[in-house]
Amino acid sequence: MSNSSSLNEFLLLAFADTWELQLLHFSLFLGIYLAALLGNGLIITAVACDHHLHTPMYFFLLNLSLLDLGSISITVPKSMANSLWDTRAISYSGCAAQVFLFVFSFGTECSLLTVMAYDCYVAICKPLHYGTIMGSRACVRMAAAAWASGFLTAVLHTGNTFSIPLCQGNVVDQFFCELPQILKLSCSDSYLREVGLIVVSACLNLGCFLFIVLSYVQIFTAVLRIPSEQGRLKAFSMCLPHLAVVSLFVSTGLFAYLKPPSISSPALELVLAVLYAVVPPKVNPLIYSMRNKELKDALKKLFQLVLVQQK
Repeated sequence: MSNSSSLNEFLLLAFADTWELQLLHFSLFLGIYLAALLGNGLIITAVACDHHLHTPMYFFLLNLSLLDLGSISITVPKSMANSLWDTRAISYSGCAAQVFLFVFSFGTECSLLTVMAYDCYVAICKPLHYGTIMGSRACVRMAAAAWASGFLTAVLHTGNTFSIPLCQGNVVDQFFCELPQILKLSCSDSYLREVGLIVVSACLNLGCFLFIVLSYVQIFTAVLRIPSEQGRLKAFSMCLPHLAVVSLFVSTGLFAYLKPPSISSPALELVLAVLYAVVPPKVNPLIYSMRNKELKDALKKLFQLVLVQQK
């Protein structure tokens, strides 16, 4: 293929060659997808319906759940459909849309997790000024900035990637259209501009991660000074779930994009893609709800209300 203009479709990575294994892949992804929809949907409903949860922390959690619902819907349904219909094809426009939406969700989530770390820092280290710093307008602006940064990143990467001539075939060695895999199809050195953009984005995301780490160093220092054990437990229960989500999402994502070529392999890239693209939207609701008493109480009230209405 001489250039990208002659491409009508891409061929994605197939998880299995036999119908039985394809059906198993479909079933596993369907279970993960439904669990992610249920978990994030419950968090969104609980936060929206319970006025006790109308606080900055739960406002950002609602945004994260909305983002998780979108991010897992970008990659998993198409992969399931391909397995069910025994095909690997995705249209050129569908691939471009998948790249745009995935980069948008990834960039927005990095920014949103940084904002959530800042919210936790202000709540623990500057409690007397929390209401002033984290007012409703400030929270809306921070959330809007996170979504806008993801959108801008997605526009730059998608426009730049699909303006590069592609002459190395149309086989994408991943179960969704991933930037590094698309760049492998580019001609000669024409991909270097996009690689530069990826490195800049990775450095910005690494900067967000360092900001989060430094915030938590100060948070834990402040928590250990709290005299009462109950106060320390409450502070830890508020911050530890967020730290677990950040560690899972950022570490796997950065390693997937910045790992040395010498340790790259199709199996490793597939595992990493599942870890940072599929697993976080499913486990985030579990992580946030397991140690959060307020959220668990809100979910219990929601279930009780549903049961009462059914009777």
